[in-house]
Amino acid sequence: MGREAACLCEWAGTVAEVKVLLESGSLILRGELRKRLPLQHLSNVRASAGRLCFTVGREPVQLVLGVAASEKWAEAINTPPPPLSAKLGITSKTVVRVIGNIHDEALNSALAAAARISATGSDLIVACVDTPEFLEAVLRQAESQLLSGIPIWIVYAKGPGHPLNESVIRSALRLSGMIDTKVACVSPSLTALRFNRRKQ
Repeated sequence: MGREAACLCEWAGTVAEVKVLLESGSLILRGELRKRLPLQHLSNVRASAGRLCFTVGREPVQLVLGVAASEKWAEAINTPPPPLSAKLGITSKTVVRVIGNIHDEALNSALAAAARISATGSDLIVACVDTPEFLEAVLRQAESQLLSGIPIWIVYAKGPGHPLNESVIRSALRLSGMIDTKVACVSPSLTALRFNRRKQ
C-alpha cells in the first residue's frame, strides 16, 4: 500500500505525535506511540471529519490526517488486497514456466490459478532462486524466452543473511538486458522482482 504521514494520534484518550505507515497487512505507528497493528485487528474503519477512525479491541483510535487523506486511507484499509496470482499476473489463461523448487504454500496456490505449468508456450516465467550461481543458471535456461520478450519473476528470500539480495539480482538481470518493472510480496519469507526485456 505504501502510504505514510506524520499526524496526531488519539488513542483511548492519549494524544501523541506519530509517523504512521500503511503497509501490506499492517498499520505501523512510530514516534511517541509505537505499535504495529495487523489490519485484521482494526474494526469499524472509517473517515470522519478529517480523521481516520477505527477500533483496536475496545479502544478507539483516531489519526488526524485531513479530509482527503483519511478517506483514501480508509478506502485502502477496507479494500481487500488482490490475491497473489493477480499480483503476479497469473490468470486462467496464463501458461507459466517454473524454474527451481517451489516450497511456499502461497506461491503454489498462485501457480494453481494458471492455465498450465509448461516450459514451452509460456507467457510468464517464475523462478525461485537462492544463490547467485543458480540465478546465472536460470538466465541461461530461459535465455531464448527472455530474448523473445517473456517476463520473468525472480522469487527470493526476504531479509539479510542470504547469499542473494535485491542488489545482486538487479545487477545480474540488467547486465542481461532486462529491466525491473514490478515488485511483489509473495509470503512472509519470500519476495519477488519482475523483469522485462529492455526495449531497444
